[in-house]
Amino acid sequence: MIKVGIVGGTGYTGVELLRLLAAHPQVVLQVITSRADAGTRVYQMFPSLRGFVDLAFTHPDQAQLEKCDLVFFATPNGIAMQQVRVLLNAGVKVIDLAADFRLQDIASWEKWYGMPHACPDLVAEAVYGLPEVNRAQIKAARLVANPGCYPTAVQLGFIPLLEAGVIEPNSLIADAKSGVSGAGRKLEMGNLFSEASDNFKAYGVAGHRHLPEIKQGLARAAKKEIGLTFVPHLTPMNRGIHATLYGRLSREADLQALFEQRYTNEPFVDVMPAGSLPETRSVRGANHCRIAVYRPQGGDTVVVLSVIDNLVKGAAGQAVQNMNIMFGLPETTALNNIPLLP
Repeated sequence: MIKVGIVGGTGYTGVELLRLLAAHPQVVLQVITSRADAGTRVYQMFPSLRGFVDLAFTHPDQAQLEKCDLVFFATPNGIAMQQVRVLLNAGVKVIDLAADFRLQDIASWEKWYGMPHACPDLVAEAVYGLPEVNRAQIKAARLVANPGCYPTAVQLGFIPLLEAGVIEPNSLIADAKSGVSGAGRKLEMGNLFSEASDNFKAYGVAGHRHLPEIKQGLARAAKKEIGLTFVPHLTPMNRGIHATLYGRLSREADLQALFEQRYTNEPFVDVMPAGSLPETRSVRGANHCRIAVYRPQGGDTVVVLSVIDNLVKGAAGQAVQNMNIMFGLPETTALNNIPLLP
């Protein structure tokens, strides 16, 4: 059994981790930390977990995380990097669901996240946890940087095209929409029901923190620098990301076959039949990415539609998928649940 600890279990990502791990046949939940809510039973905060998780939140100072086999950090940016070295030295594997180890360029990370990096030497060791690209490296890793939600949807949509060299890499466009839970479980004016419901708006147009992460991954796929315009939007729903991606064809290709072949052995990427329109509700609560590819009017523009649940494949589910790989378990363990509808 894998002894698991979770740092920061009170946010949406934390409770999603708990939901998935409570049903994992090879996991023992050892400790869940919270400074503000230490001593509170998890099910008192999250009644959906009553009867499944009986632990109370533990103050980080009493957590004894070094006794775990694996620790998930479901914390704000800048927390994991303060604690990872001690855990790694104790032989504990770590999966960080925040952004502390996603960017290999330290200067770029410090620019976008507005703080000095506490352990830049460990960034080079960290494996970017997109299984569809880095499965072999994840298997041998002791520190995994779990991808962001927008980067997951956008990269999975663009990667087959860039790897095959069938689109121009310098003029990519990602028009992406996210549910309100993507902003986290915190009190902010823009997240209030009356502010977010019955409304639709763009944000981060001048620059979003996920932009350098997406560009880093796409450049690796293209084996050259890429140009990307990324515009995120907030939609009045709890969960889900829909990314509409645009690229200009550089040579002829059977696009449907290209995507089907690239993802033929991927358990969590569903390339839908030609003419399909993937919906966010078709992946709600599940670790799947559903993709459709179009060439409108037979022109030179490729349009890819990519949908995920931002809290599952975009966060906690992908983290559990990475854990399964790291410990040699079937990748789909505890992740075969059917999406919720309606």
